[in-house]
Amino acid sequence: MKQFVITGIGTDVGKTVVSAIVTEALEATYWKPVQSGDLNNSDTIKVKNFCSESVFCLPEKYALKEPMSPHAAAEIDGVEIELSDFHVPEVNGNLIIEGAGGLLVPINQKGDTYIDIFKQLELPVILVSRHYLGSINHTCLSIEALNNRGIKIHGIIYVGDEHPTTEKIISTKYSLPVLGRVPFAENLNSDFIKAQANILKTSL
Repeated sequence: MKQFVITGIGTDVGKTVVSAIVTEALEATYWKPVQSGDLNNSDTIKVKNFCSESVFCLPEKYALKEPMSPHAAAEIDGVEIELSDFHVPEVNGNLIIEGAGGLLVPINQKGDTYIDIFKQLELPVILVSRHYLGSINHTCLSIEALNNRGIKIHGIIYVGDEHPTTEKIISTKYSLPVLGRVPFAENLNSDFIKAQANILKTSL
């Protein structure tokens, strides 16, 4: 049984697409604990539409209306999010849990963050990285934060074209396996997700 948390080095790095691919590859159950905004086309809905019938999607623990950081969106909705609300759901088989934004995105006014949730869940993390100016810093900071909390990193998945100098220095510094690479998709659809899942499944 394989159970992973998937998180990104920041926003818009391709985390949901990677989550769909890994979920499809493992024929897993998918769960995104908190959705902020875009409730009519949430990440859960996207993953469900992208993946085959072998994938099951759990409902979010919190579905917040505003496309903001959860701590702010929850306050607007009059919702109190507590760290104790989050537990690994009981499922038959493999499980993928998707975070939101980066590791230090706050979930409540106390300052609890996603990395606090991940520490509590005690599952290994797959880190999604995409190359841009500053991404080395964001990737390294994410790795350092996970290491400092004692959270196991299963590996890195890169999104987009290869950038050898960036990837080499990260691998040299941290000795983390690169699980695969997901190319940019001209047509992001279920066929793309299934094709990438077939490529990635052997490395998971």
